[in-house]
Amino acid sequence: MSSGRKQKGRNINGILLLDKPQGMSSNACLQQAKHLFQVSKAGHTGALDPLATGVLPLCFGEATKVSQFLLEADKRYLTRIRLGERTDTADAEGSVISTRPAGDITRDMVLNALSQFRGEILQCPPMYSALKHNGQPLYKLARAGLEIERKLRPVTIHELILRDFFSSSVGNPVSSPENSPDSAGQWPELLLEIRCSKGTYVRTIADDLGEALGCGGHVRELRRLQAGVFRIEDCITPAALQASYAEGGLDAIDALLRPADMAIDHLPRVSLSSELALFVRQGQAVMVRPAPASELVRLYDNEEFIGIGAVLDDGRVTPRRLMREQAR
Repeated sequence: MSSGRKQKGRNINGILLLDKPQGMSSNACLQQAKHLFQVSKAGHTGALDPLATGVLPLCFGEATKVSQFLLEADKRYLTRIRLGERTDTADAEGSVISTRPAGDITRDMVLNALSQFRGEILQCPPMYSALKHNGQPLYKLARAGLEIERKLRPVTIHELILRDFFSSSVGNPVSSPENSPDSAGQWPELLLEIRCSKGTYVRTIADDLGEALGCGGHVRELRRLQAGVFRIEDCITPAALQASYAEGGLDAIDALLRPADMAIDHLPRVSLSSELALFVRQGQAVMVRPAPASELVRLYDNEEFIGIGAVLDDGRVTPRRLMREQAR
């Protein structure tokens, strides 16, 4: 009797661009898609809060080897922030912990306050986050009523644009135009578009902006518009994915997968002869002329993507993360 484990699921490779719905966790989206595709190996590329919607790339099979690049990529968001109310989670899912008058806040005041949040800034991660303290996620400690001191972390805000400012909550929501406005119409709201580095908490920007304005604030809606090269226009909702499967089966949804090398399109391409590619697959460094002026490169066996390489000082390219041979 064999002691080896039989791999469960299909061995397929690629990236699914999902438009995550509100109220669903990133892991629930991943597990649902993994079950639908009947895939053996899958992972997401950075969780979105349940309240958030938008771009959630899911990596299947060998594509999980490029997921780190999507984790580290810049992100773009559109967020609706309410002023005058501060919550314990810094978003609409939390409990209101303070209310302050905000009716006199003007657009110019918001524009002036935003200037301090551009460029490289320091953020204090929220207690309601997945960061860990002594092996425990902070959000679990927060739910137990504990407050842990957190170190400030540097993040970069490349763009911070005030898209709209509403004197009450009757403004159009970010992602749910069918929703009716809240009864608390006295709270000013604003729409921000943000392009930022990895590790940025939009909820923290909302909370810090509210404090800078002296009235408090929190995120009402958050939509990720872009992660690395992947944009919201290229994504499919879970409902549409299910419909595609119901109509065309596995072939229909397999056709939606993007190739793994799309996630690292920003890296220079190095095409190798089949002979050199064989050496690389065996773990050897090979000479490439001219040597790319980049630390990392995409490697190809003619037209087949075979993995990620690193450029050495002498111009040779050595393998860093290779795709399994004959993976499709």
